[in-house]
Amino acid sequence: MTVDTMAAIRQTFFQECEEQLSEMEVGLLAMDEGAADSETVNAVFRAVHSIKGGAGAFKLAALVQFAHTFETALDHVRSGKLAPTAEVMKPMLRAADVLSDLVEASRDGKEIDESSYEGVAEEVRALTLVDGEEEVEEVIDFQPAVIDFGLPDIAPEPASASRHDYRIKFAPRSELYANANEAALIIRELARLGTIEVECHTDAVPDLDAIDPAGAYLSWDIKLSSESPIEAVREIFEFVEGEAELSIETDGQPEVSDADIAALLARALSGTEEPAMSTTDSVVPETPLNTSTAEVSAAASPIAEVPKAAAVPAAQTTIRVEFDRVDRLINLVGELVINQAMLSQRVLEANFAGSSSVIIGLEELEQLTREIQESVMAIRAQPVKPLFQRMSRIVREVADATGKEVRLKTDGEATEVDKTVVERLADPLTHMIRNAVDHGIESPEARVAAGKPAEGNVRLSAAHRSGRIVIEISDDGAGIDRPKVRASAIKKGLISPDAQLSDSDIDNLLFLPGFSTAATISSISGRGVGMDVVKRSIQALGGRISISSRPGQGSTFSMSLPLTLAVLDGMAVSVAGQTLVVPLTAIVETLKPKKGELHGLGAEGRVMAIRNTFVPLIDVGTQLGFRDTPADPERSVAILVETGGGARNALLVDSIQDQRQVVIKSLETNYGAVAGIAAATILGDGRVALILDVDALVSGTFEDHLGESLRFGTVG
Repeated sequence: MTVDTMAAIRQTFFQECEEQLSEMEVGLLAMDEGAADSETVNAVFRAVHSIKGGAGAFKLAALVQFAHTFETALDHVRSGKLAPTAEVMKPMLRAADVLSDLVEASRDGKEIDESSYEGVAEEVRALTLVDGEEEVEEVIDFQPAVIDFGLPDIAPEPASASRHDYRIKFAPRSELYANANEAALIIRELARLGTIEVECHTDAVPDLDAIDPAGAYLSWDIKLSSESPIEAVREIFEFVEGEAELSIETDGQPEVSDADIAALLARALSGTEEPAMSTTDSVVPETPLNTSTAEVSAAASPIAEVPKAAAVPAAQTTIRVEFDRVDRLINLVGELVINQAMLSQRVLEANFAGSSSVIIGLEELEQLTREIQESVMAIRAQPVKPLFQRMSRIVREVADATGKEVRLKTDGEATEVDKTVVERLADPLTHMIRNAVDHGIESPEARVAAGKPAEGNVRLSAAHRSGRIVIEISDDGAGIDRPKVRASAIKKGLISPDAQLSDSDIDNLLFLPGFSTAATISSISGRGVGMDVVKRSIQALGGRISISSRPGQGSTFSMSLPLTLAVLDGMAVSVAGQTLVVPLTAIVETLKPKKGELHGLGAEGRVMAIRNTFVPLIDVGTQLGFRDTPADPERSVAILVETGGGARNALLVDSIQDQRQVVIKSLETNYGAVAGIAAATILGDGRVALILDVDALVSGTFEDHLGESLRFGTVG
């Protein structure tokens, strides 16, 4: 095996570790919530066991040692020796964090100090103590052993009414050994259930020069006499499910292979009539490892009785692809969208509009381009679940550091969003979760005094709304202390003492650079960085953030983000000779203003009456500096838009060109940040068009103007 091959296997192992760690985290959190059913516990145990097995193959001693300690404690929970109480789950959750750290350090080739994990290992080890002493595990001898296939001179045990005779055919595949499992250990586990006779088949072993070191050539026929039920026999093979050819017959009943069962079930579900097998009624087909006795009986009944609704969906096959390749594909699709728009523009300029065949061809090309783009974007979309799982650890760490009792609850983990958005959300989300625990949740004593449970709750949710993803972080803490926030802002010179601020204005002071209400500087907070960084990070993603808070009941921070940073549907409009794009997700409707609907407000402001309500009328041309004098509303078009907070405004533009799909190009990367502009795109004629940041535009002021207004007390 070459070095490159070994490196590829190692990379695959660590990729699988991420999946195992994710499954472990989900299971442990479910156990912490009280859902400690056998399947959940087994799933966690399997994850840790798989990590340990793979780590052993690469001689990662520290990872193997800690995983073994963790696995032992989980085995006690599996066997019922240890109850998953709150006191037990705390060290187990810490062990999960340490295991993640060890996997990361091993992946990066970092040196691991035993003292970094020994403390948590001792906590977990203490869970397995019996009468104050650690339970001694049976040591398995891994040395090669010679198997004598001759029958020993031992008198057979008397037959028992509850004793079963099992005939087992066991043929491991190469995957079994690649995952650090061992066939001999499985056979020895079977021997614990009763008396066994083992016959090893070596006829598949090739000549020495043709042997593949990673291959599997041996198979076994095993006769087992035991009082244990079939479920106990199958449990022995639980960790090699799918890694070996396996069939189990009981009490002399004939064998039916997995392929036969699958074929019979497929015919039954499809309603195809086939001649019945003569042995159908007596067959005990192979059932899932967690199948109950009642389910086994049902499986033994005639296949025709299986309802069609019981069809099991085929397992989804997946393939791992480097993200760089997907990113390149996204860029190429973006160029395809641009070229399709350019082709349409050239056809119009060439005066081919009268040719029906050309128009039909262009429409089909546009539809095909859109379908390709949507399919490619679906490849890059991923659920926010891994990101949310990382937040569980943040909550535990900050709660331990502050002496608080906090539980994180998540909703909408399956909500999908562009991978780039997920990656860039990690830092701002971490800031907000830390703040929610540190500033939002009160101490246990304060919560009890206020009539609340000692344990606080932080909720993290995600959902799709109007073509965007909305992520909310809420807590049931004390809420924003607005007098304290105002006093702190005055002390730091961020606002003037006589500034007239609404509750919303005071809440938004949290986003000003340098703002903090922490009395002391700690590793968690107090340095005046955090929420301003959060807001800028969200805005850089084309998103927006808002706050709502009720004193004594908690606060909610809501982030609204685009689903993708690559392509969007927009409405192309003309303003002072310039082409701009308004994101379609923000548009409610378009209107033609009439004289009786227009009203002045203040010195220069205007509002427009729309169905018994007034909305601010914003001249996009003057707001962006394209012209000095306001446009005539009666000769313009009003676009009613809705911001993330639900407020409605009317954007005044000269005319509407059309609705189109545009490729997003970063303005900051290629030019620089522009107030009121989210990004840019390339039009069909090769010109650059700006994409509006609707929220920034309708706010009436931008970031710098906001800070300046607050300082001089002009907000209110």
